[in-house]
Amino acid sequence: MNTTNPEDWLHVFLFGIYPYIALTVCIFGCWARFDLSQYTWRAGSSQMLSDKGMRLASNLFHIGIIVVLLGHFFGMFTPHFIYERIITAPQKQLMAVIVGGIAGIMCLIGLIMLIWRRFTNPRISHTSTFSDKMLLLIILLQLVMGLATIWSYPTHRDGALMLSLAGWAQNLAILRPVYAASLVEDAGLVYKMHMFLGTTLILLVPFTRLIHIISAPIWYLGRRYQIVRQKRS
Repeated sequence: MNTTNPEDWLHVFLFGIYPYIALTVCIFGCWARFDLSQYTWRAGSSQMLSDKGMRLASNLFHIGIIVVLLGHFFGMFTPHFIYERIITAPQKQLMAVIVGGIAGIMCLIGLIMLIWRRFTNPRISHTSTFSDKMLLLIILLQLVMGLATIWSYPTHRDGALMLSLAGWAQNLAILRPVYAASLVEDAGLVYKMHMFLGTTLILLVPFTRLIHIISAPIWYLGRRYQIVRQKRS
């Protein structure tokens, strides 16, 4: 990588520096939101407004996206030497394509149902904020690009690209941004767009309902039940 080339510097910024900016904004933004506006820290569910088809769509979306996120996290941050005696890089990539593809399609179906409901149900659409609708569309774009990478699998069966992408994430984790960026310099455009948008979603966490994914309301399991009564006039 020639760091005197402006295009190379842009690449280093997008894939070497920008992830740290996004993570920093995410951490301090979440901290500030919790400190200053705790009552906005919620998922903002619209199920009470209309639950028609909500359970199926929500289950498909959440199950799919949890599998996808866990697969990305463990797949990208687990060093190759830990699993290489059990499974080869090509085998791991094939497994990722199959499992990720199934989970991604489940997530896509559920997401399309949720978007259709969000935009076409007058009651829900009226109570939805701009960020609610924008976020769903961004996630849709990110999901479609992730599924689009599967089409390039036949040209990357050796697992080399997968190792490069994992190396990118792992080198970012040990604060080697320039080297991390160099590992994905030759990755296809769809991969780079997927990585950039994924990083942007991290940056958006404090400002959208995505913030609820880092909450674990386990105290709900032990709380006393409530009876809500409507006062009759």
